[in-house]
Amino acid sequence: MNKLDLLRTFVRVSELSSFTLAGESLGLPRSTVSEQVRALESLLGTRLFNRTTRRVQATQDGILLYERGKDLLSGMDEIESLFRGDDAELAGRLRIDLPTMMARRLIVPALPQFLERFPRLEVEISCTDRQVDLLREGFDCVMRIGALSDLDVVARPVGRLSMRNCASPAYLERYGVPHTLEDLVEHRLVHYVRNLGARSQGFEYEQEGELRFQAMGGVVTVNNAEAYSAACLAGLGLIQVPAVGVDEHLRRGELVALLEPWQARAMPVSLLYARQRHVPRRVQAFMNWLAVLLQSQVDPVAGKS
Repeated sequence: MNKLDLLRTFVRVSELSSFTLAGESLGLPRSTVSEQVRALESLLGTRLFNRTTRRVQATQDGILLYERGKDLLSGMDEIESLFRGDDAELAGRLRIDLPTMMARRLIVPALPQFLERFPRLEVEISCTDRQVDLLREGFDCVMRIGALSDLDVVARPVGRLSMRNCASPAYLERYGVPHTLEDLVEHRLVHYVRNLGARSQGFEYEQEGELRFQAMGGVVTVNNAEAYSAACLAGLGLIQVPAVGVDEHLRRGELVALLEPWQARAMPVSLLYARQRHVPRRVQAFMNWLAVLLQSQVDPVAGKS
């Protein structure tokens, strides 16, 4: 029996936690799925699943094989499409990580266009505002907004996100409209930190090319972009956020732009991928599509048109 077929069946059972559902998705009888899993266990000399009448749960060896097996199958799909010139023939799994705000507002809504062009690709999307470890967590591509600290991966610059200072009409009615940096003494900032417990530097602005910070009070600190915007909409203070994240709120009058001469520094947008001799075509295809999609949302990288 083909070992790759056994592995594909095992991976599908792991993903669905069900022999029956795996069989339905693969077009196989449940008995065949069970037979193939038993054959793989016999081949490897280990038990891959703990089975009860109610659930199927991977053992520790099963979990390890699942992670390795997904990568192996994805690599085989890449090899199969390596010498095919037709983009529609690209196949395999893409595992990507995206900032929550960009995924929800821009990328996921446009994803059907990508998958229509590459119908044999499967996409796994992680949405988080933390800095994931691309290599250790097995991502093919990571979109990063802000400064980079990953020295062992390749960074492809995409552009820069211009920033806006915003507050809600309810907040401004209660506290007044700030017109100068000195006015901020009487105002509140929604503080954003990557890790709760860290100290916010305050209101950020550029002056003669130099980055500066104005200390500000505030009663709310968040570590998530969606919570950051929500806190501002709730009237809890000022925020400094990429324009793409609040343009819709500004158009509807739910937020008001402030202090335009004192904007935070534009945030770089980069696509990170593993340093390797041959970048898989499916990864190249996704990054190229994403770079085009973002063109209307980002300012060009310095030195590029």
